[in-house]
Amino acid sequence: MNRMKVDEEEYWHSSKCKAFTFDDDDDELSQLKESKRAVNSLREIVDDDDDLEKFSWSGEPVGSISWSIKETAFSSSNTPEGRDSGLQKGSSSHPALPKQASSYSISSFFKGRNKLGSFQSLSDALSDTGVKSYAPELRRPKADYKDYSSDWSPKDTVRRMQRGKICSLERFRSLREKLELLDEAVSVHDGNVITAILIFLKRTLKREILFQELEVRQVALRHLIHFLKETGEQKLFLDLLRFLDRTEEVALSQYREHLSIQDAEKRREFLKGCIRLPFSSEDAVHVQDHYTLLERQIIIEANDRHLEAAGQSEIFRKYPRKASILNMPLVTTLFYSCFYHYTEGEGTFSSPTNLKKTFKIPDKQYVLTALAARAKLRAWHDVDALFTTKNWLGYTKKRAPIGFHRVVEILQRNSAPVQVLQEYVRLVEDVETRLNLAMKYKCHDVVVDTYRDLKDRHQLMAYRCKVERGSAEEDKIDSILSNLQIRWKN
Repeated sequence: MNRMKVDEEEYWHSSKCKAFTFDDDDDELSQLKESKRAVNSLREIVDDDDDLEKFSWSGEPVGSISWSIKETAFSSSNTPEGRDSGLQKGSSSHPALPKQASSYSISSFFKGRNKLGSFQSLSDALSDTGVKSYAPELRRPKADYKDYSSDWSPKDTVRRMQRGKICSLERFRSLREKLELLDEAVSVHDGNVITAILIFLKRTLKREILFQELEVRQVALRHLIHFLKETGEQKLFLDLLRFLDRTEEVALSQYREHLSIQDAEKRREFLKGCIRLPFSSEDAVHVQDHYTLLERQIIIEANDRHLEAAGQSEIFRKYPRKASILNMPLVTTLFYSCFYHYTEGEGTFSSPTNLKKTFKIPDKQYVLTALAARAKLRAWHDVDALFTTKNWLGYTKKRAPIGFHRVVEILQRNSAPVQVLQEYVRLVEDVETRLNLAMKYKCHDVVVDTYRDLKDRHQLMAYRCKVERGSAEEDKIDSILSNLQIRWKN
């Protein structure tokens, strides 16, 4: 009998179904502990931030003891198991029903496992509509929603734009609010913010109103003018200048449009129309010269293209043209004329002297350009004639408006022979500059003659060591040193 009783107790204790006991409070206490552990594990994941608010679906603060007890009691009282257990506690006449285990728990949402042993993700658990989740809701900080929904003042809007925050300007609807916003941007001296607000005003205001308000706000006006120039909004830019009565700027802006015209004939016609624009007196002269120069370039280009194709000119056969002369600057045109048409008379459009007279080219510029062109052709006779002048008595003299030291440098760059270089090095007036140039370009005769004129025996003897032995320069130095009629300084 005792044996059967022991076996029966073992059977009941080893059964998978648990009999009813009055210790259900322990199960509820374990659920309470499990809920607290779930909440604590969530707190480790989410940073403690004052701006981050955590609430349950019922509106209670998540993590409090009252919330845990209330939710546990609520779940127990609303489940069939809870109701059955209550009945069983009240009456012992009814048979004990096994407690059906739930497939989900609060901790399963965070551990990824349900009570049946299967795994599921947090998103899958939360997306299950049959399960009520008590996990706290993760929200953005309140300050983030202010970027889109708050009613910012003009001052606050400008400050946020300075910090690179997203700000909608569409809420500023009245003219007064828009102007306050612009004035606030000007007061903080931030060009980027000013430009951004001007773009908004340009899009939302009529042109006349925008121009009137900017006329009394010079800082914002300058920003808008610069913005229109950079973006190429030519029509709006010209309308603004006309409203401000800046006629000269309107003329110059229209004149700049010739840069986009590639065809020479069309550009000439455009420049001809620009002559009548209200330029200043100085600018009007430049526009007229530009038109005249292009007109001559077209004539010279047509004539030279014909001569080059026909092969009638020796210089074009020897030095073929590498590029067209159209739309070239005045100095380039002068160099071209000095290179290909240097000997032509003043009556032709391609003559260098005609260009000098028509466009009032200064002597220094003309001499410098002509020297470069003739030295490139190694026409040393023309170079010599360029610097030779006659006085009223008929005496000739060499004169260089650019200075003979620059003449020497240009001749050397064009590989002039030593005899030509020495001739112009001697004409350098400053003794120290003359000696430096003579030594640099190995004009030995100039160095020897200069030291002789200076009566500097020591420098002459030192220079003797620099020339080649047995050369004509060494013999010349020995002859000078042995001359007893020279009174040396040292």
